[in-house]
Amino acid sequence: MTLSAVLARLDAYEKLVRLDKPIGILLLLWPTLWGLWLAAGSAPDWRILWIFVMGTVLMRSAGCAINDWADRSFDPHVERTRARPLAAGTIHPEEAVLVAATLAFFAFMMVVWMLNLLTTGLSVVAAVIAAIYPFTKRFLAIPQAWLGMCFGFGIPMGFAAQLGDVPALAWWLWVANIFWTLAYDTEYAMVDRDDDLKLGIKTSAILFGRFDVLAVLLCYGTFFAMMGGIGAWQGYGPLYFAGLLAGGVIALFHLHWIRDRSREQCFRAFVHNHWIGLAVFAGVVMDKQFPNPFVG
Repeated sequence: MTLSAVLARLDAYEKLVRLDKPIGILLLLWPTLWGLWLAAGSAPDWRILWIFVMGTVLMRSAGCAINDWADRSFDPHVERTRARPLAAGTIHPEEAVLVAATLAFFAFMMVVWMLNLLTTGLSVVAAVIAAIYPFTKRFLAIPQAWLGMCFGFGIPMGFAAQLGDVPALAWWLWVANIFWTLAYDTEYAMVDRDDDLKLGIKTSAILFGRFDVLAVLLCYGTFFAMMGGIGAWQGYGPLYFAGLLAGGVIALFHLHWIRDRSREQCFRAFVHNHWIGLAVFAGVVMDKQFPNPFVG
C-alpha cells in the first residue's frame, strides 16, 4: 500500500470518529468537567481529570463510529451526512464496528485500571445507554432526550470517581444537562428536518413542528433555571451565577439565529453551544477558586 493510500485511510478513520469536528467532544466534556469540579470542591485530582478527558474523547469517537454504522442506510440520503466515510463507501461497515469496539474497550480499561468499582459500574451503564442511542430515532419521538442521558453521564461518574458516592446534586445536574442537550440537539435536528421527514426518522424538530423555536427556548430556560436552583441550594457564590448569566446571553443569540430555521443558522447555533458549556464551567471554576463570602 502506498503512502498516499495509507494517509487516505487514516483520513477516512479520522472522519469516521469525527476528530476533524471536535464539537461533540466539547459538548460531552463540559458537563463532565462541571461534575468533576463540583464534586471535588476545587480542581480535581489530575489523574482522574486525565482519565475523564481521554475517556470523553474515546467514547465520543466510538459513539460516532457506531452511530454511522447504525445509520448506514440513512446517511447517503441526508445532505449533511452523505459524504461521511461509511455513507460514501470508503469504509466498510465491519470496520466501523471494530473501530467503535476498540475505542470503547480502551476507555473501559482506563476506568477499570484507575478508578473505583462504583465508577466502573456506572461506566457500563453509560456504555449501554450510548450503544442504544443510535437506534432511538427509529422508535422514540424525542431521541434527543436519550442523547442527553448519554452526554451527561460523566456527571455522576465524576462524583463517583471523586467521592465514591453519587449524591442528589449529581443527579440534578444530570437532569439539567438533559434539557441543555434537548435545546442544542433540537437545533441540530432542525438542520436535517426535511431529509428526516422523507426517511421517516423521528426527531424533536419533527415532533415540535412549528413550535420548535419555542421548544428550544423552553429547554434553555429550564436548563438555566435548574442550574440556578442548584446554585441557590448549594450556596454557590456570585461568580457561579455570572457564568450562568453569560451562558444565558449566548443562548439568546442562538434563539435569534434559529428564528428563520435556515440550515446554516441552525447549525451555527448548534456548534456555538460549546461556549455555553465553557461559560458555565468558568463560573464553576471561579466559584470554587473564590467561594461565596456570605456562606459559612
